[in-house]
Amino acid sequence: MNKQPVVVVVGRPNVGKSTLFNRLTRTRRALVHDLPGVTRDRIIGEVERPGGGTLTLVDTGGLLMVDEDTFVPLIRGQAEAAIRGGDVVIFLLDGESGPIPEDQEIGEYLRGLGVPVVPVVNKGDRKAVELQSHEFHRLGLGTPIVISAEHGTGLDELWDALDLHLPEAVVGEDEETDLRGEGIPIAVIGRPNVGKSSLVNRLLGDERLLVSEVSGTTRDAVDTVLEKDGVRYVFVDTAGIRRKGKTDRGPEVLSVVMARRYLERADVCLLVVDAVEGITNQDAHVGGYAWEAGRGVILVINKWDLMENREQARARLEDQADQSLKFMRHAPRVYLSALNGKGVHRLFPIMCSVHRAYTKKIATTELNRVMRQAWDQRPPPMAGSTAPKLYYCSQVNQAPPRFVLFSNLTRPPHFSYIRYLENVLRETFGLDGVPIRVIIRGRKS
Repeated sequence: MNKQPVVVVVGRPNVGKSTLFNRLTRTRRALVHDLPGVTRDRIIGEVERPGGGTLTLVDTGGLLMVDEDTFVPLIRGQAEAAIRGGDVVIFLLDGESGPIPEDQEIGEYLRGLGVPVVPVVNKGDRKAVELQSHEFHRLGLGTPIVISAEHGTGLDELWDALDLHLPEAVVGEDEETDLRGEGIPIAVIGRPNVGKSSLVNRLLGDERLLVSEVSGTTRDAVDTVLEKDGVRYVFVDTAGIRRKGKTDRGPEVLSVVMARRYLERADVCLLVVDAVEGITNQDAHVGGYAWEAGRGVILVINKWDLMENREQARARLEDQADQSLKFMRHAPRVYLSALNGKGVHRLFPIMCSVHRAYTKKIATTELNRVMRQAWDQRPPPMAGSTAPKLYYCSQVNQAPPRFVLFSNLTRPPHFSYIRYLENVLRETFGLDGVPIRVIIRGRKS
């Protein structure tokens, strides 16, 4: 099996790394904003090579060699981990500003790591950039490639330079088996600073995502693949979701949009809440996104290691969950500590169980038997003098399960009766954590 080559994009903040990433991957996964430092974690995508085959592209946070704030050394550590695991580095530079001392410092840093570097001057569509591109020779990294990430010009020359450092693409049946296969898509959601990134790191056993005590550290959604006990999981660690009215900074507004977009890609969501702070209205707001999107949900109560009187704390949290998260009362609840790892191992079988329920197909004969029995034991109220009859039941959808019941009713029964039927289905077929839907169709009055 051939190892897929890895290309890493680095550079100081606001030179267009995310724009280039989006251009090459043909996605809008990396956030693009004119504020420096928007990308903090490593963002990973797959790129089709012009000559065939694929490679892995890694977009890193803005690289600075002087620790201006709390995040700089964390971002630099993430970038270095990506660089050391790469085959070649794209050193992206700002053609408008010309080479500045920070670029020289980064160039020296990259030479010290011993990884092949291709200097690339961005914003080549702007006036005078082509003329002054020769000034970047002073960095001592070779002849720079001039491109425009925004408009896609110069990419042929970029690929020619990269191919000098990459293995030949292997095209054929073997390559297909080396590509990312399907797994259980897991979205890790929650408000800022509840420990989402720490949880993913603990699940993976690797400091894969940047972790900090500063609220709102993760802004992008980062896909990470893990195979455990023969099961493949694809984790999406979403940015901290806030109510739109409370996101007063551009990147945070963008992260809400990205988080909701990534919910659409998930089958199962881990709703992470803070055991110390308890379950808040904002937690319910975030969980509502997942439930309304029809996704399976597991309630993860993190920071359990900080609770002293656990019996009392559990009673408090259970009551809060029952009150604030009524719509997902049947979702499994897992108490754990991402910090020390206690209880984290219990998530894996529960994620598998919820995913099985989410994609479950129930045999029609068994479905009709259970529904007829439930209907006969507790029929809906009579409409006039006609006794309510159930003719037939059918599962019309999976992921999540959807059911249609055909009857002689002239108007839909009260929502409490629908809930009764949903509970029967949930308990009989093991559909905990899944937002099932039951529709009763009857005769027109």
